[in-house]
Amino acid sequence: MGTLGNVGKALGIVGGVVAAGIAYAHVETKLFRVRRVTVPLLPPGQRPIRVLHVSDLHLTPSQRTKQAWVRSLAALEPDLVINTGDNFGHTDALAPLLDVFGQLMDVPGAFVMGSNDYHAPSFKNPARYLLPDARIPGAGNKVALPTESLTKAFTEAGWVDLNNSRGLVELRDGRTVGLVGMDDPHLDRDVMPEPGRVPGEEDAVLRLGVVHAPYKRVLNQLRADGVDAIIAGHTHGGQLCLPFYGALVTNCDLDRTRASGLHGWPGARPDRDGGEGSTWLHVSAGAGTSPYAQVRFACRPEATLMTLTARAV
Repeated sequence: MGTLGNVGKALGIVGGVVAAGIAYAHVETKLFRVRRVTVPLLPPGQRPIRVLHVSDLHLTPSQRTKQAWVRSLAALEPDLVINTGDNFGHTDALAPLLDVFGQLMDVPGAFVMGSNDYHAPSFKNPARYLLPDARIPGAGNKVALPTESLTKAFTEAGWVDLNNSRGLVELRDGRTVGLVGMDDPHLDRDVMPEPGRVPGEEDAVLRLGVVHAPYKRVLNQLRADGVDAIIAGHTHGGQLCLPFYGALVTNCDLDRTRASGLHGWPGARPDRDGGEGSTWLHVSAGAGTSPYAQVRFACRPEATLMTLTARAV
């Protein structure tokens, strides 16, 4: 009887720990932060450029805390905004999205779409994400989102649509940034734009590749195109991470060690040993979750302020 009592007590303790962990994982979805990184990739002598990378908001109308945080990002005074998609978390999220992006859309910017900008989220068995490919082939009953309305709002504000396209952004100080992007590889919508440069790109201070999901095939194509850095989202940083281990999954074929943060592709960072020939890669852990899986663990929601600086002579 005593042994059974001890087992029951132990199981109760374990159950309490699990319950506390789940409760914290829900709380962490509201612990927003701004990740700050410095990337030495501009030509020598160039002044820094502050790039705000926003991704994977999965915004719903009821998420007041997240909406207030996104509005606050304008106070960072970026020179350029890059949005790597998955903005919607609800069919009625268009108005809240345009509200929270209001001041940021006054800043020069560019964007690509993610799968959750085309179709409303639906419940999936979380265990699917442990598979090599969590996608469900031929999944039907998808609810369309107001993608065209969001695209129209962004482009009318001056942001460049990079879905399978090239573009050029002029910063407020007159410098230009060349851009090339692809539509969401997670939906197999990616098509690398035809080789070439847009008019005026020869004077650009740098070139950026932009895509939602960092599948290897896309990273390789952007690197081959000669971009100075690649900016992506989609992974949620793994969303559920283990201390000293990191992300469990990336929801694409990118390795876990590059699930979020600043890295190099395909080798080490260009400023470290083994990084010769690599391109800079920044993957955002994103600021949201699916409304059907509102948990994060050891992976706080984020946006990133990337300060691009001049390379050493």
